Amino acid sequence: MIKRIIQIFFLLLGGGLGYQYGPDLFEFLNSYLNLGENIIGVKYITAALGATIFLLGTSWLTNLLENFIRRGEERLIRLPITDVLFGSMGLIIGLIVAFLLYLPIQNIELPIVGNFLPLFLSVLLGYLGFNIAVVKRDEIVSLFSLGRTSKDKNKKEEKASQCKILDTSVIIDGRIADVCQTGFIEGTLIIPGFVLEELQHIADSSDVLKRNRGRRGLDILNKIQKELKMKVEIYEGDFEEIQEVDSKLVKLAKVLNGKVITNDFNLNKVCELQGVDVLNINDLANAVKPVVLPGEELNVQVIKDGKEHGQGIGYLDDGTMIVVEGGREHIGSELEVLVTSVLQTSAGRMIFAKPKMLEKAL
Repeated sequence: MIKRIIQIFFLLLGGGLGYQYGPDLFEFLNSYLNLGENIIGVKYITAALGATIFLLGTSWLTNLLENFIRRGEERLIRLPITDVLFGSMGLIIGLIVAFLLYLPIQNIELPIVGNFLPLFLSVLLGYLGFNIAVVKRDEIVSLFSLGRTSKDKNKKEEKASQCKILDTSVIIDGRIADVCQTGFIEGTLIIPGFVLEELQHIADSSDVLKRNRGRRGLDILNKIQKELKMKVEIYEGDFEEIQEVDSKLVKLAKVLNGKVITNDFNLNKVCELQGVDVLNINDLANAVKPVVLPGEELNVQVIKDGKEHGQGIGYLDDGTMIVVEGGREHIGSELEVLVTSVLQTSAGRMIFAKPKMLEKAL
């Protein structure tokens, strides 16, 4: 369809030029070739010749323009609708400014340059207006929202803060589905399109482990969408000027004024530095682990030996590691132990204990 429109344009352009300037060319040739003066419909003949010549002679230019327009169309389709709207407004403002700038200088005679000056100003200011409006759209929105009452602003911020943006790692982890099912997380879950693309790349990986992790993440998303009662939205926009997925997540959280849900330690720190609210699943898991104090009694099954001599290792139901002094000889059996100390590390909580029978013997 685009190619037909371009061909029709060149057809009409060639016909118009032939109709306008063809008779003068015919008179010039007639003075040398003596073609005759009574040819009827010279303008129509030259118009047909001009249309044919332009249609056949500009086939390469037609293909070039078609490819250029299609690339521009594909790029516009990938842009979020907000970028397109703000870019269009910026383009219109740029063209208006170009027209107003040209008015004072249109009467000034500028050789050669004067003929192309309107086109140059229109292209330059239109391009600048489109780019500036897209890049500064957030600031433009905030500028227009200054006139609202504080009550409306607070309601908007409260509603926006209910958006929870999921990153790739927390989707693959899978615990987010169970947390959402309990009802502890409210609001709308936002799944960015670039996160879905990353999951698909992982699921298509040649590495078996990565492929299984990617497919698990897609299954978790399917479960969240179909089984949970929470509202789930797919954010189709992208930030092409940003390459890293983590940086895109931070940018999206700023645009939507939402919170990022992750279990990635590095992304957690980046969000804190950028002033973005973050919910870390690992922090939640550590917070809900049962509190164990020195002197408490526990029943634990010793399953392997520890790093130090005579130590045995066991685990609570929530996965907390218990290091039992002198527990190596009790591997494979349940043992009553007394908690001696609790150590909180970046990897989680670690409990040190000793067999209760040793305490009785003392």
